[in-house]
Amino acid sequence: MGILPRGRISRKKRDPSRPTGSGKVKMNKFAVIMAGGKGERFWPESRENRPKQMLSLFSSRTLIEQTVLRLHEFVPYENMLIITNRAYAEPLRRLLPQLAPENIIGEPARRDTAPCIALAAGIIQARDPDGLMTVFPADHVITDAARFTADLNLACANAADSLVTIGVAPTFPSPDYGYIEAETTEKVSPVRRFVEKPPRETAEKFIEAGNFLWNAGIFVWRLGTLKKAFREFIPSLADFMDRTAENRGKGTWEEFLASRFPEQQKISIDYAVMEKSSCIKVVRADFDWDDAGNWNSLRNHLVPDGHNNISVGNVRLLNCADNIIFSRDPEHLVAGIDLDDMVVVHSDDVTLVCRNSSTARLKELLKEIGAEEELKKYL
Repeated sequence: MGILPRGRISRKKRDPSRPTGSGKVKMNKFAVIMAGGKGERFWPESRENRPKQMLSLFSSRTLIEQTVLRLHEFVPYENMLIITNRAYAEPLRRLLPQLAPENIIGEPARRDTAPCIALAAGIIQARDPDGLMTVFPADHVITDAARFTADLNLACANAADSLVTIGVAPTFPSPDYGYIEAETTEKVSPVRRFVEKPPRETAEKFIEAGNFLWNAGIFVWRLGTLKKAFREFIPSLADFMDRTAENRGKGTWEEFLASRFPEQQKISIDYAVMEKSSCIKVVRADFDWDDAGNWNSLRNHLVPDGHNNISVGNVRLLNCADNIIFSRDPEHLVAGIDLDDMVVVHSDDVTLVCRNSSTARLKELLKEIGAEEELKKYL
């Protein structure tokens, strides 16, 4: 896995508490964290009731706790929203007491990122119709908070009339990431096109070209710019955004959400807007970034032993190399002999054993397990 970045957008609203001699207007910035995914590629640690963003894989804090703390350098807690699966809302409220309970919203159905963003935009619109909205995944790893914040502020400064995203310079030809083709190799560039997960041979050509970036899934825009794009490409989401703003804070809010959200088209923001719009800019990230996609991501953050083994927990290895061994049970010893290039994950009720190169096939395995009624409990 590589190390990578992200982005977002803004609009003007006068802050009466600040002087206006310079003619500049302070914009009210909001951060939206999308936290509805299941993170199946970290099974068996991740489960339907304990998704990847609630795991503490790389530090003592969960991935979503790290995301919230990092964003607090950018916006106050009261301007953060988390949009998640309804089943995860209460656990996240307990995990993140610094956020107001009403700022953690549970979706009543899975509808991908475009309806999720429209929902968050409507909630922000009810608070500040001129607000600047930034959007982030909940489960990425970024350690350089200062550079991350600087790149976000630059994205905001370029969001007057554009949809802005943040791209990461690729470090290897990954077929697992989406790519952004920038028109130039400058720090900020117009976007020529988006390419979804190309084959490795194509990714190699992208790296050689020098103007392709990994799509980190970070966005910045003014609410008005986003709504204009929704009206052009998916008018139903612009309408849902306005209806959300009208109903937010009313006694019928939960009924509105339960009835109107599941009606929305299931579509990603990339397909809905970003791949169609002609007014997109990309900021080339200076911060480190890792999407923590599967068990092999542990190599980006943990120190291996002299034989390139990554071990977490009570582990003893004899003549083993290039393995990843993970266990949280201090009373359970995981022992290995003559193992090479393996992933072994031990949990309370499941032990996963596979080749490093086979971790991408976890979803196939989980689909087969889910097809057998007596095995569903392990999901």
